[in-house]
Amino acid sequence: MLMPSTAALKRQFDMPFKFNFKRSGRQSAQESAVEQLIRPKLKIAIVTETWPPEINGVALSLLHLCRGLQQQGHKILLIRPEQSRSDMRFEPEQECLVIAHKIPKYPSLQFGRPQWLKVTHAIEQFQPDVVHVVTEGPLGLLALQVAKMKNIAISSGFHSPFQEFSRFFDLAFLVKPIQHYLRWFHNNTHLTCVPSQDTERTLRQHGVTCPIQVISRGVDHQLFSPTHRCEEMRQHWGATAQTKVLLYVGRLSPEKEIDVLIDGYLQAREKQQNVQLVIVGDGPDKERLQRMDQDQQVVFMGNLTGQRLAEAYASSDVFVFASRVETFGNVVLEAMASGLPVLAYDYACAHVYVNSHSGWLVDMKNLQEFIAQMQNLPNLSELRQMGQCAREQVKDAGWQRPVQQFEQALYQLVIQGHS
Repeated sequence: MLMPSTAALKRQFDMPFKFNFKRSGRQSAQESAVEQLIRPKLKIAIVTETWPPEINGVALSLLHLCRGLQQQGHKILLIRPEQSRSDMRFEPEQECLVIAHKIPKYPSLQFGRPQWLKVTHAIEQFQPDVVHVVTEGPLGLLALQVAKMKNIAISSGFHSPFQEFSRFFDLAFLVKPIQHYLRWFHNNTHLTCVPSQDTERTLRQHGVTCPIQVISRGVDHQLFSPTHRCEEMRQHWGATAQTKVLLYVGRLSPEKEIDVLIDGYLQAREKQQNVQLVIVGDGPDKERLQRMDQDQQVVFMGNLTGQRLAEAYASSDVFVFASRVETFGNVVLEAMASGLPVLAYDYACAHVYVNSHSGWLVDMKNLQEFIAQMQNLPNLSELRQMGQCAREQVKDAGWQRPVQQFEQALYQLVIQGHS
């Protein structure tokens, strides 16, 4: 049995509800305009427990996807926890804010109280064609139940391997229960969206059997560019024209294994190498990491956004990323777009975009090789050449393609109908 909203869309256009977005060659402006006219616009409920101004890859990617869908004419209901500050870059057609609670051991993030009546009323009023659940927390679970009860198509996102995070927070006993819950959650949706094929393979290995669609990530090439290099910022770091600046950007959390970067950097300094490690970000592991750096040789910049973040990337010489629990790794794209070669493990975003001309890929199990490569970087001239290759490598990795992939996935889900 087809959903009422789907049937209504079919009647409205009196034509087969079928789309084929794969086209060879370029569309003319006229073809594109006609296609926009005949495509019915969707009403999409987005349910997430993270949203800007929170600083993380999931929140940032979701913002870009929502803006892109809205620009295509789709209407969005945003269901999320309330925040003390608002992000003015996106205004949904309808918004439902629930009470927020801090996540234990991770106070910079929060989850939403599952307010059944409030969320149910918002969904009933909006009448979405599809409910997309971004996070699998209490709010996401509530939205899943409401959507199933009302026979609405349900898609989900898998962006954070929480079952792996628990190993780094002295919560190893929760790994199996969390794996079971995530498998159950995603198998109760009609579609799961993931940012990389590595993540798709991981979910299949953990028993997720629902359809899975890879929705890639993008980067803002105008914001992240070598043109934002700032000598004043380098001077603030204590870097000279001969200094190799190693940059990390991301959460300061145990699962990111930033201690590997600090260990490798301090060993390089002992060998009299002219290097400087700069760490951008904040999180629960900040105090421990600063204690590792007893002589205060590492520059901790805290959270940076916008122009200041772009300047930090462009003013560095190589991006170092030791995390092994990413579903994608947006910061790798940002670094490459900024003209930096990348040292990372061979999976997720780095596996897709980094090659021998634009960086170094290390086997996931070879920690010593990672540290050795970090201490044996080429000269600055070669690093700059590799950085140029890195930027060229990601020149087509904008946000238009991920938005189109997501839009197509939602269309295909809605036209299937669910009983």
